[in-house]
Amino acid sequence: MPKFVIERTLPGAGSLKPEELQAISRKSCDVLEAMGPQVQWIQSYVTGDKIYCVYHAQNEELIREHARRGGFPADSVSKVMAVIDPATAEPREPALAG
Repeated sequence: MPKFVIERTLPGAGSLKPEELQAISRKSCDVLEAMGPQVQWIQSYVTGDKIYCVYHAQNEELIREHARRGGFPADSVSKVMAVIDPATAEPREPALAG
């Protein structure tokens, strides 16, 4: 299933209390449960005034529908085309000819 990164502007997000973050998370989970397995929340990163979320979904419209139903902003929705990390810099072993 494709992976998406969602940018959500939420002024003061970094100052939200644990119970406020829990309420936001619960609302998101409730909406996801109603929508079914074609959209899945993986993880979110809370910064000063934004929340960046990582989701698996069949398409962008499902991400936007989740945002509409939950009352969450979805300023940008970007499909992940590749994932890189420090291991990406390592040389790859040549494939063995068989």
